[in-house]
Amino acid sequence: MNNLHMRPETMMRIREKYPVGCTVEIIEMCDPYRDMPAGLRGTVTHVDDTGTVFAVWENGSTLSAVFGEDRIRRVD
Repeated sequence: MNNLHMRPETMMRIREKYPVGCTVEIIEMCDPYRDMPAGLRGTVTHVDDTGTVFAVWENGSTLSAVFGEDRIRRVD
């Protein structure tokens, strides 16, 4: 999915769903080079203009969750 032309309403929904400081959990992350298992939790640090959710994960990683590619859910 090309996120460079994301609709403003979609961007607003993502930022409302994942505000800074909320806790998220990985459902599925598509990165073969990192060990990011389902169930791993993290704290959201920001959401960029492409809808990518940035977090600090329990394993110390700061790998972002890409909108339309990775799957996370809010747990708090």
